Amino acid sequence: MTFGFRLTSNPTSPVAARTGVVSTAHGDFPTPAFMPVGTLATVKALLPEEIAGTGAGILLVNAYHLYLRPGHRLVERHGGVHRFMDWQGPILSDSGGFQVFSLARLGKVDEAGVSFRSHIDGSEHFYTPELAMEVQRALGVDIAMPLDQVLPGEAALDPAREAAERTLRWYIRSREAAGDVPVFAIVQGGVHAELRRWHARELAALDAPGYSIGGLSVGETKDDMWAMTSTVAAELPLDRPRYLMGVGSPEDLVNGVARGVDMFDCVLPTRLGRNGSLFTDDGRANIRNARYQDEGGPIDPECDCPACARFSMAYVAHLFRNEELLGYRLASLHNLRYLARLTERMRAAIAAGTFAAFAAEFLARYRPSDHGVRTEQKQKWLAQSGFELPS
Repeated sequence: MTFGFRLTSNPTSPVAARTGVVSTAHGDFPTPAFMPVGTLATVKALLPEEIAGTGAGILLVNAYHLYLRPGHRLVERHGGVHRFMDWQGPILSDSGGFQVFSLARLGKVDEAGVSFRSHIDGSEHFYTPELAMEVQRALGVDIAMPLDQVLPGEAALDPAREAAERTLRWYIRSREAAGDVPVFAIVQGGVHAELRRWHARELAALDAPGYSIGGLSVGETKDDMWAMTSTVAAELPLDRPRYLMGVGSPEDLVNGVARGVDMFDCVLPTRLGRNGSLFTDDGRANIRNARYQDEGGPIDPECDCPACARFSMAYVAHLFRNEELLGYRLASLHNLRYLARLTERMRAAIAAGTFAAFAAEFLARYRPSDHGVRTEQKQKWLAQSGFELPS
């Protein structure tokens, strides 16, 4: 196994901001870190060198989607996902547990695995922890995620307990099937603090190379999300990276880092970018608003992305009004660069011992939006027929 993590700061508690370095077979990256999402081995509309130019040190791909299309064996025949998409740095793969439960037409969940029908063509599949590992081994990723059982954020205690217990057993099976691929453990438990503590402690005892906090940002309140994040972080070993799954708003990154989180991912920055919503320290700016049609300055004078370094807001607004593809690309690059710069600023503040002041100032200024990608998916998820809770 080629994987390591070392802290480069001295956090005052398990629930405190910290910096570190993750080492993988395809290089190192500093934490805190945001991982751009290349679900189908591509970050939509962007070249690998453009993504690297934003400051991203690691990408995420989705094993569920690549298993369905084009197929993990095809990717393996083409040299693995790094060569397939021509990305030279580290890659983390999500097993697709969230997608199995939220996108597919779910059939049945039992101890063996999950039966479902593909959201693409309706074909039948049986996805097991072992198959999830087979897919990720074939992809050749640097960090793999086990298959976990994800429930909606408001799930009651009994089904949440069953899902957490099953996720624990699935992790043990996943690790046995992983070969030399590092597999992070995923802590579940809904919004039930004692269940979260129990699950985190059980997984910590298994000495995983890293720990993911799953089952959040799926419809629960922000207060519950941060309470559960703190609860879990307090139980995890200091010397392993913590990854808060599916979170990508600027204010959420700051709040997560304040609670000891090291890694984040979400499709939000690029999806918002393609819809004309741009990150700034004051909140999201909608480039489609009339106020920007004659704005001569950049989106953010402190930003060095291609959109800000070369073009005015008036030009970017012009591209969006005319549905020019360059506008979508520039906005995506800006949002990714904004989050990379935000992690750089947080790392600098932690190193200087000023993170608390940085976070307070940032959160006081930033105007958040309650709209999130996983909230959209969760609403679709609950509306689907055929959802069957485990027995």
